Amino acid sequence: MKWYLAKIVFQIICGNGKHQPQFDEQFRLITGTDAEDACAKARQIGEQEHEVFLNRNNEPVEWKFIGVADIFPLRELRDGIEVISRIHEPEDAEAYIVSLNKKSLRLLSQPS
Repeated sequence: MKWYLAKIVFQIICGNGKHQPQFDEQFRLITGTDAEDACAKARQIGEQEHEVFLNRNNEPVEWKFIGVADIFPLRELRDGIEVISRIHEPEDAEAYIVSLNKKSLRLLSQPS
């Protein structure tokens, strides 16, 4: 079996859906004999996790499975391996760095 990183996408619909569109992009580790097998397994996970429930205001909330957007083969699993990266182009570099440092400090102050 080989390891893959699958991007599974859900749309979050609250109440009548008259709100800013929301999508949850989940990255999941999947094993498969090949990319097609891993994609099928990721799709099955998405379909199983499609759900509708009532929020605290008694309004329906739907996590609607949209699809599997990407499958990335992972050549190896080892400590420190890069799994995903993003490039940010903020308007204010200093504000971005300050925000990042605050997040980092919060993580360090949380109990393990």
